[in-house]
Amino acid sequence: MKLREGKFNIIGIIPARMGSSRFPGKPLAKIQGLSMVEHVYKRSAMSQNLKAVYVATCDKEIKEAVERFGGKAIMTSDRHERASDRVAEAMLTVEKQLGQKLDAVVMIQGDEPMVFPEMIDESIEPILKEPEVLVTNLMASLKKGEETDINAIKIVVNHKNDALYFSRVPIPYDRTNNAVVRFKQVCIIPFRRDFLIQYTQLVPTPLEKSESVDMLRILEHGVNVRMVLTKYDTYSVDTPDDLKRVEELMRQDRLLKLYKK
Repeated sequence: MKLREGKFNIIGIIPARMGSSRFPGKPLAKIQGLSMVEHVYKRSAMSQNLKAVYVATCDKEIKEAVERFGGKAIMTSDRHERASDRVAEAMLTVEKQLGQKLDAVVMIQGDEPMVFPEMIDESIEPILKEPEVLVTNLMASLKKGEETDINAIKIVVNHKNDALYFSRVPIPYDRTNNAVVRFKQVCIIPFRRDFLIQYTQLVPTPLEKSESVDMLRILEHGVNVRMVLTKYDTYSVDTPDDLKRVEELMRQDRLLKLYKK
């Protein structure tokens, strides 16, 4: 899916911070000789639908690392608890720099080093085609072992692929043993520009706090989240063990040779 040049003004923003509770310093952890944030940045920048990509961070170490590999970084407050709040602040800074408003922003989590640019294009498509869609998420089939992994956020959807619920525990319960297909969230999340600002002003909600899943705030306030099934098979990095697995998987990665010097 290729977007006609100039029709939409969309950027990607990668929120990244050093203080991860599960894996401190994660954005600068090395995979095949490059930092994780560099992988995410350079692969995201290959998307045909993004005018630019930025890293949003409160840490000078990350900003300096991004600038060393030629990327763009925006410094943000160190008080943000949610990645979406950091992205919203960075988006407004970028708009001031550009002197113009954006149409949409794709939040690309910094722990997705295997992201393919086509995944970003997939995630944007409903926003480009359906004016009523305010926010989308990618989803993929759960892999073996992820059913009970609290870092893999599970989703159930309706017949339109709008999210019904997100959870860190296995859902739905399969009472009949029919081996239902279960899906997980892939953290590539496009927002329409005005809705991202609106979202950050919404009061945090009980389910959002209970599950620690940003998207539940949107559902609890009565707004739909359109889910987009991706065909790409990737792993995120939440722990040092995940890093080892991804390091091995990326040895034969088809994109790596395009940006690793």
